[in-house]
Amino acid sequence: MKNLFSLTIVIAAVATLAACANSSPDVIRRSDTQTMSQVQDGVVLTIRPVTVDGSQSGVGGVVGGVVGAIAGSAGSGVQREQNVLGVLGAVAGAAAGNAIERMSTKEEAVEIVVQLTNGERRAIVQAKGGETLLAGDKVVIVTSGRKVRVSRAPN
Repeated sequence: MKNLFSLTIVIAAVATLAACANSSPDVIRRSDTQTMSQVQDGVVLTIRPVTVDGSQSGVGGVVGGVVGAIAGSAGSGVQREQNVLGVLGAVAGAAAGNAIERMSTKEEAVEIVVQLTNGERRAIVQAKGGETLLAGDKVVIVTSGRKVRVSRAPN
């Protein structure tokens, strides 16, 4: 029962962290507001679905390792056995925490190839947003610092 509780805590912690990470083109960071952005006009040439690999910040591994160590050493018996089980639990918990974090932060995205009005082409990968783009759509590429997003051009 205690191990199930520990696993639940790890999953909840990693899921909470994953919810904080958002790369949707529909979500703008507060620090990107009230800044001038460069806008370029273009036409969508192709769109293809891609998967953005999940991140491994190490938080999942640390949380999993701590919970695994506590769960592994919580049994009764000789102190040396408890220490060994604690180390094994920490290693297993860290591996599980990393895997959970990576899987929970993976997201579906699209690669959009755009031909600009000057003839140059750009490829941008962005998370799927609320807007569905198709080949032939007129779009704008908005660049703010190192962040880029593609959206349908206004009429």
